Amino acid sequence: ARACIAPIAPERSFEDWICNRFGRRLFEMFFRSYTEKVWGIPCREIGAEWAAQRIRGLSLRTAALEMMRPSPSGRIRTLAHAFEYPRLGPGMMWDACRDRVVQAGGTVTLGARIVEIAHDARAVTAVVVDLNGERRVQPASHVISTMPMRDLIAGVAPAAPEHVRRAAARLTYRDFLTVALVVDQADVFPDNWIYVHDPSVRVGRVQNFKNWSAAMVPDPARTCLGLEYFCTSGDELWALDDGALVALAARELGAIGLARRARVLDGTVLRVHKAYPVYDAGYRDAVAQIRAWVERISNLQLVGRNGMHKYNNQDHSMLTARLAVRNLFGERHDLWAVNADAAYHEEADACALASTQPLVPRRIPAENG
Repeated sequence: ARACIAPIAPERSFEDWICNRFGRRLFEMFFRSYTEKVWGIPCREIGAEWAAQRIRGLSLRTAALEMMRPSPSGRIRTLAHAFEYPRLGPGMMWDACRDRVVQAGGTVTLGARIVEIAHDARAVTAVVVDLNGERRVQPASHVISTMPMRDLIAGVAPAAPEHVRRAAARLTYRDFLTVALVVDQADVFPDNWIYVHDPSVRVGRVQNFKNWSAAMVPDPARTCLGLEYFCTSGDELWALDDGALVALAARELGAIGLARRARVLDGTVLRVHKAYPVYDAGYRDAVAQIRAWVERISNLQLVGRNGMHKYNNQDHSMLTARLAVRNLFGERHDLWAVNADAAYHEEADACALASTQPLVPRRIPAENG
């Protein structure tokens, strides 16, 4: 009621926007905690435009009206009512991709660390890798890079111009932990995943792998849950060892009432560096400077989420890679046009890639004075 009588003006932040439409109580209960868990940025420092795009056309009033108005189809509105999922998880796609490359006569090298990208200012001439301590030089006619922009610029030789190196150093990332717990319980909850808004726990989301595909959990009497934590490499959460993270996840699983801690039989930890490129105040200019320099290298293409420092979903990342390959055969696709400035559409066609695309919040520039 207060938001209706005396709305916050001007609306500068995510917090302002949400409070004006849903009230402070719902903001505190539902919106604040998860958003701050993911991005590590206070909601008062996230721009209002992100909320306007991400939650377009919704408010407490419209949400209440939607609840009272039945859907013509009788189904709950969602971006997709059904989708295909690999029987043993998405890794099956990349196993199949590797197998096809090998069958076609190609070579796939795993476990190699790129230590240098040699160029002559016009083209990449070779990629230098470290494989089990052995340094190898691979001559290159074409290079498609998915590595983080920051790492790419740090690895080129001779070095990129100073302003490009400074731009790359400004790029930042959020990292990600999944703690997979085996629970001695056949059914824990019916969803694929749930979002955790409770500020008293650090977990942000819980995946139920069994509900993606029952084949991913061989024992039907048990369930495997993936508790997801958002962090930054080197912070207190990331620094915990695997045993401490498993203990934390088991404790929080009980705290949010999904499964008793005593039912957790085992656990393992997966750490993902640079899972989310951060759209901070200076990222756009930094990416533009890097892109301008890279585009002078005729045989180097950047693709994917980290390769382009774009918060793409997997479908968009795969599309940039497909188009990059077509460019090798004479086509002229602008990879940066894929999902350019896409808006979030709650009611868009689920088959259209733009409707599945996440948006990223931007930090509000500091006010002068």
